[in-house]
Parts: sequence; structure tokens; C-alpha cells
Amino acid sequence: MIPVKDKEGILRMRAACAMAAKVLDSLKPLVRPGITTMDLEEAGRAEIARLGARSACFGYQHGSRRYPAHTCISVNEEVVHGIPSFKRILREGDIVSLDIVLEFNGYIGDNAYTVPVLPVAPKVQNLLRVTREALELGIRAAQVGNRIGDISNAIQSHCEVHGYGVVRDMVGHGVGVSMHEPPEIPNFGRRGSGERIRPGMTFAIEPMVNLGGYATRTLADGWTVVSSDRSPSAHFEHTVLTTEKGPEILTLPPSAPVAKA
Repeated sequence: MIPVKDKEGILRMRAACAMAAKVLDSLKPLVRPGITTMDLEEAGRAEIARLGARSACFGYQHGSRRYPAHTCISVNEEVVHGIPSFKRILREGDIVSLDIVLEFNGYIGDNAYTVPVLPVAPKVQNLLRVTREALELGIRAAQVGNRIGDISNAIQSHCEVHGYGVVRDMVGHGVGVSMHEPPEIPNFGRRGSGERIRPGMTFAIEPMVNLGGYATRTLADGWTVVSSDRSPSAHFEHTVLTTEKGPEILTLPPSAPVAKA
């Protein structure tokens, strides 16, 4: 069963997601040549603490391993779950996925954005644009009465028409009192498949798209997922609330003028 949030849960989700969006928005302008991914981690950790929230990534357990950082920062061929390091220095032409997941007052806010370290190659700029568009299309498909597969198919169709590899090994998901709730939301699938969407559901919709093939592998650190062919990978994510009036993006940055998909 996909959890449906009551009024109190939705209020708490709004607060957690607003904080997650604020942290992510604060990190974007820091991305520049010469900065390290650990510099970004420290800035994100400080902002999360300033807001009175808690990183949902830090200490997250997968098997016998616990994630060692407060943010996930993935560069170039790193798809997701990159571990920040003082050794990873950003350079012109890099792309950097900033993934912020935090907990506040018992609920989770989850969002991600891939920032280019300008200038980047035109083919990489196009990958970022198409992946952003795929996220927008996936959100638009999160209509009450639709099915989960409609979200998946909207993302896959848009990316594959451009020749990109849609990652299969990681998927979007429900989010709420925990980081991962039902349902799984693949970025590939058939229209009309999966569970029916009802009002009050909250989804983390997150296309992960490779410039090359869709295959991935995990590095020896047990966390960092990379494209198998080492092609650049883009990752964009919003937490979305389903309503009778249409999907509402809960993780819009503070400067955004509207809250509807």
C-alpha cells in the first residue's frame, strides 16, 4: 500500500521539503573550479544544522555499511551516492549532482540538482536539459487517477528519444516518515502499469540518465554508483505531493515563483 498523508503529515512534509530545497539552493552557487566536494559537504552540513534539521543520509545503513557524509555529491560519471572528499577538486567541464535528503520533525525532504562547472561540452549541456525536461514530464504525469507506470514511461520516452541511457539499477520512490516508502518509481516502464495514484501521496521523482548506456556498477567504497561506460550522468529530483488539482512540487527553491508542475 502506498502511504497517504493526512493534513498534519502534509504540513510536516512541506516544512521538511522547504528546508531541503533551501539547503540545495544554497550549495548551487558554490560550485566552481577549484572547490572540493568536501567543501560542498561542509557547507551543506552547516546549513542543515543552522535550520535545525538532520541529514537523513549521514549514517544511513545499507547492508553492513553506513553512509559517511551529510550530502551525496556525485561528479561526472558518478550517477548517485558519491562520497565527498578533499581530494575531489572540481574543474571546468565537470557536472556535479548535489543530492540533499534531510529529516525535520519526523518527515523527510528529498531533492537533487546537477550543476555544470562552466563551460561544459554542448553534448553534456544537452544531457542536463533533457534530464530536467524528463523530470518535469514525470511530475506532470503524477496526476490523481493515473498510475505509477505513467510517470516512468514519461521519463523513459523523453530520454530515449534523445539516445540516452535511463538507469535501471536505481529508482525513484515514495517518501515521508522514512526516506524510502512504497512505491518504487522506476524511470522506465509501461503506461497504465503499477498502482493507481491517489490524493495525498508524496513521491521522490528522480530521473538518473547517462550520456551513454544505462548500465551501472558500484565502486569499492560500497556506495558510489557510476555508469559502466564512464559516460557523464545527470540526476534531477523533486519531492511531489499528489492533489486533486494536480501534482505540487514541495522542493521548489526559495526563489521559485510558483509551486505547481
